[in-house]
Amino acid sequence: MKLLFDENLSPRLPRLVEDLFPGSQHVREVELTNSPDLLIWDYARRQHFAIVSKDADFYDRAMLIGAPPKVIFLQVGNCGTNDVARLIRESATQIMQFGEAPQSDCLLLAINALNREPN
Repeated sequence: MKLLFDENLSPRLPRLVEDLFPGSQHVREVELTNSPDLLIWDYARRQHFAIVSKDADFYDRAMLIGAPPKVIFLQVGNCGTNDVARLIRESATQIMQFGEAPQSDCLLLAINALNREPN
Protein backbone atom coordinates (compact mmCIF):
# COMPACT_ATOMS: atom_id res chain seq x y z
CA MET A 1 0.00 0.00 0.00
CA LYS A 2 1.34 3.41 -0.98
CA LEU A 3 0.67 6.39 1.26
CA LEU A 4 0.35 10.00 0.11
CA PHE A 5 1.10 12.34 3.00
CA ASP A 6 -0.81 15.62 3.04
CA GLU A 7 1.03 18.92 3.38
CA ASN A 8 -0.02 19.25 7.03
CA LEU A 9 2.42 16.41 7.77
CA SER A 10 6.20 16.37 7.54
CA PRO A 11 7.76 15.65 4.16
CA ARG A 12 10.17 13.33 6.03
CA LEU A 13 7.41 10.81 6.77
CA PRO A 14 7.58 8.81 3.52
CA ARG A 15 11.25 8.03 4.18
CA LEU A 16 10.56 7.13 7.81
CA VAL A 17 8.07 4.41 6.79
CA GLU A 18 9.36 3.40 3.36
CA ASP A 19 10.41 -0.06 4.53
CA LEU A 20 6.76 -0.80 5.39
CA PHE A 21 5.05 1.29 2.71
CA PRO A 22 7.32 1.46 -0.34
CA GLY A 23 6.46 4.03 -2.97
CA SER A 24 4.89 6.40 -0.44
CA GLN A 25 5.26 10.11 -1.14
CA HIS A 26 4.52 13.54 0.25
CA VAL A 27 2.38 15.98 -1.75
CA ARG A 28 5.48 18.16 -2.05
CA GLU A 29 7.24 15.41 -4.03
CA VAL A 30 4.44 15.29 -6.60
CA GLU A 31 4.09 19.07 -6.87
CA LEU A 32 0.73 19.28 -5.12
CA THR A 33 1.73 21.65 -2.31
CA ASN A 34 -0.99 24.27 -1.73
CA SER A 35 -3.31 22.41 -4.09
CA PRO A 36 -7.05 22.12 -3.52
CA ASP A 37 -8.13 18.93 -1.78
CA LEU A 38 -9.93 17.76 -4.90
CA LEU A 39 -6.68 17.74 -6.91
CA ILE A 40 -4.92 15.74 -4.20
CA TRP A 41 -7.91 13.37 -4.01
CA ASP A 42 -7.90 12.82 -7.79
CA TYR A 43 -4.14 12.29 -7.89
CA ALA A 44 -4.31 9.72 -5.07
CA ARG A 45 -7.19 7.91 -6.81
CA ARG A 46 -5.43 7.77 -10.19
CA GLN A 47 -2.07 6.72 -8.73
CA HIS A 48 -3.49 4.20 -6.20
CA PHE A 49 -2.42 5.99 -3.01
CA ALA A 50 -4.16 6.15 0.35
CA ILE A 51 -4.21 9.73 1.64
CA VAL A 52 -2.74 10.28 5.11
CA SER A 53 -3.85 13.52 6.71
CA LYS A 54 -4.79 15.16 9.96
CA ASP A 55 -7.16 17.39 7.99
CA ALA A 56 -10.79 16.43 8.61
CA ASP A 57 -11.72 17.53 5.08
CA PHE A 58 -10.34 14.30 3.59
CA TYR A 59 -12.12 12.25 6.24
CA ASP A 60 -15.38 14.05 5.46
CA ARG A 61 -14.95 13.50 1.72
CA ALA A 62 -14.24 9.78 2.25
CA MET A 63 -17.34 9.42 4.41
CA LEU A 64 -19.46 11.27 1.85
CA ILE A 65 -18.36 9.72 -1.44
CA GLY A 66 -16.27 6.72 -0.40
CA ALA A 67 -13.08 5.25 -1.78
CA PRO A 68 -10.98 5.29 -3.80
CA PRO A 69 -8.82 6.73 -2.53
CA LYS A 70 -8.85 5.43 0.99
CA VAL A 71 -8.10 7.93 3.76
CA ILE A 72 -6.07 7.45 6.91
CA PHE A 73 -7.20 10.20 9.27
CA LEU A 74 -4.68 10.98 12.01
CA GLN A 75 -5.92 12.49 15.23
CA VAL A 76 -2.54 13.40 16.60
CA GLY A 77 -2.84 17.04 17.61
CA ASN A 78 0.35 19.01 17.53
CA CYS A 79 2.83 16.20 17.95
CA GLY A 80 6.22 15.66 16.36
CA THR A 81 7.13 13.83 13.20
CA ASN A 82 8.68 10.95 15.13
CA ASP A 83 5.42 10.44 17.05
CA VAL A 84 3.46 10.29 13.78
CA ALA A 85 5.99 7.89 12.25
CA ARG A 86 5.80 5.67 15.34
CA LEU A 87 2.00 5.64 15.17
CA ILE A 88 2.09 4.60 11.52
CA ARG A 89 4.75 1.95 12.13
CA GLU A 90 2.93 0.50 15.14
CA SER A 91 -0.32 0.49 13.14
CA ALA A 92 1.23 -1.07 10.01
CA THR A 93 -0.72 -4.33 10.22
CA GLN A 94 -3.97 -2.45 10.76
CA ILE A 95 -3.17 -0.13 7.84
CA MET A 96 -2.40 -3.05 5.52
CA GLN A 97 -5.62 -4.83 6.49
CA PHE A 98 -7.51 -1.59 5.87
CA GLY A 99 -5.92 -1.34 2.43
CA GLU A 100 -7.15 -4.83 1.55
CA ALA A 101 -10.70 -4.34 2.87
CA PRO A 102 -12.85 -3.30 -0.12
CA GLN A 103 -15.69 -1.98 2.05
CA SER A 104 -13.47 0.34 4.12
CA ASP A 105 -13.12 4.00 3.14
CA CYS A 106 -11.49 5.62 6.15
CA LEU A 107 -9.20 4.53 8.98
CA LEU A 108 -8.88 6.65 12.11
CA LEU A 109 -5.59 6.51 14.01
CA ALA A 110 -5.07 8.48 17.21
CA ILE A 111 -2.38 9.13 19.77
CA ASN A 112 -3.35 9.38 23.41
CA ALA A 113 -2.45 12.96 24.33
CA LEU A 114 -1.56 12.08 27.92
CA ASN A 115 1.23 9.62 27.22
CA ARG A 116 1.72 9.83 23.45
CA GLU A 117 0.77 6.18 23.05
CA PRO A 118 -1.25 5.05 20.02
CA ASN A 119 -4.91 4.24 20.71
